[in-house]
Amino acid sequence: LQWVVLCSAFTGSNHRIYGSHQPQYSARKIPVKLVIQYREQGFSRNMIAKTQKVGRSSVSDVFKRADELNLSYEDIKALSDNEAYRLFFPERYQSEVLYTLPEYDKVHKELQGVGVTLKLLWQEYVDECKDTGGIAVGYTKFCEDYQKYIDQYRLTNHLTHKPAVSIQVDWSGSTMQLLDPSTGELRTVYLFVGTLPYSQYTYVEPTLDMKSNTWLHCHMNMFTFFGGTTVRLICDNLKTGVISHPKEGDIVLNEQYEALANHYVMAIMPAQVRKPKQKAAVEGAVGKIATAVIASLRNELFTSMGELKLAVREKLMVFNETPFQKREGSRQLIFAETEQDKLRPLPAVPYEIAEWIYGRKVKLDCHISYQKNHYSCPYQYVKKKVDLKVTNNFLEIYYQNERIATHKRFPQYKEYAFSTSPEHLPEQFNQLEWNDQRLLNWALQIGPFTHKVIQRIFENLLLKEQGYQSSLSILNLSKKHSTAALEKACQIALEKIHSPRYRQLNAILTNPTNNETLEKAENAYTESIGFVRGADYYGGNQNDK
Repeated sequence: LQWVVLCSAFTGSNHRIYGSHQPQYSARKIPVKLVIQYREQGFSRNMIAKTQKVGRSSVSDVFKRADELNLSYEDIKALSDNEAYRLFFPERYQSEVLYTLPEYDKVHKELQGVGVTLKLLWQEYVDECKDTGGIAVGYTKFCEDYQKYIDQYRLTNHLTHKPAVSIQVDWSGSTMQLLDPSTGELRTVYLFVGTLPYSQYTYVEPTLDMKSNTWLHCHMNMFTFFGGTTVRLICDNLKTGVISHPKEGDIVLNEQYEALANHYVMAIMPAQVRKPKQKAAVEGAVGKIATAVIASLRNELFTSMGELKLAVREKLMVFNETPFQKREGSRQLIFAETEQDKLRPLPAVPYEIAEWIYGRKVKLDCHISYQKNHYSCPYQYVKKKVDLKVTNNFLEIYYQNERIATHKRFPQYKEYAFSTSPEHLPEQFNQLEWNDQRLLNWALQIGPFTHKVIQRIFENLLLKEQGYQSSLSILNLSKKHSTAALEKACQIALEKIHSPRYRQLNAILTNPTNNETLEKAENAYTESIGFVRGADYYGGNQNDK
């Protein structure tokens, strides 16, 4: 009997639940593109339903519509999620169905027979419902209710694994130590463990923390070690992977963990809370690793992670090559002979861990800011809020879950740089609220030093639009302090910096040591107003008495 870890997905339900920072599908909207992609990867309807948190009947509807319209993933690849949904379901309808429920006590007895599986019993149940005129529940609901039945009566569901079907992962409860030679401090080292249940072939990686990014990197390294992936990934309910696993309702995965699974086209199936039997293979491997790795290295002192990783890898090789006591062969031998070739190939493009940032406002210069650098957006989105997807190499900008711009990310050491695509700017930028001449005129009204500061901002830019936001931030300081104070601050700054920016000028204006200097400048500015224009302005020298 092949055991299936169950995600709660009710037949007929079309809604999908994410974390608070994940882009969402609307209620009763099926992720058509992902369903079709998973179908072409060989996933069953049942597996897609559990992976994408939609009802199995909804998945069947997508399959049926794809066949009717003769569409493949390649045909809809370029479409957005909304466009694909509209293409498949121009008119959605909803119906209620009454089901004939199975007798799970009989199901449990039948499963004790040789070769009898849940899939076979479900099919027989479906056929019986057809004969009697009843309506059968879907395979997902059938398995879910059977699992609840054996949990209720504390019955044992024996497991027989198939090759290359699942990987089980967990953190080892036992830890190791690493000596920091500079401080003499002993640091805790955690062990990530992954196991293929059929061959028991195991992967172990030492880490200095159990954070989300480390968890994801360990998975990527494990897939490389195995040379492929499986259909299922069974994990524990740790917060770096699973946000919520209620007794009833849908499982909510960490958004980055779910993105990892989508990249490798895998179904993440967290074990039920306090159900170690559902990931018995990795639980057993964790116990054996405590002896084969941790205990074997207990008398050795490591001062670098490189040395420790090398020692762990050597012990792991010995562990995998050691013959079984109650089974012929070894983990390495069974993996190489019966499981390795059945693994799913790794994607051509490696997965990149992404950080999502939400609610960034597009500024007047058609740019958003990230880590003190600026990236352009199409001008139609000025003053709108967008979301950023940031990887090690790229920054993508999304508006309402649709990607509107992609930029190569500036390195972390670079600041105040602009990545601007000319097509993102309107043909006549003065359609917007500001232009360079208006900003220069405003600066000239404040004073010559302020004018020079704004001039120098524009003189070093390839596109004048890149200087709009920087200039506005400086000129707006005259509203918070005074025109005289800003003029004096610009004079002080120009003596030390060729092209001062907001940060330097604001520091001068808010520094208490400059209060007296700025007050004198403001008084001098006020006293000079009466005669700067001259007598001719007020009627000429002949009328001046």
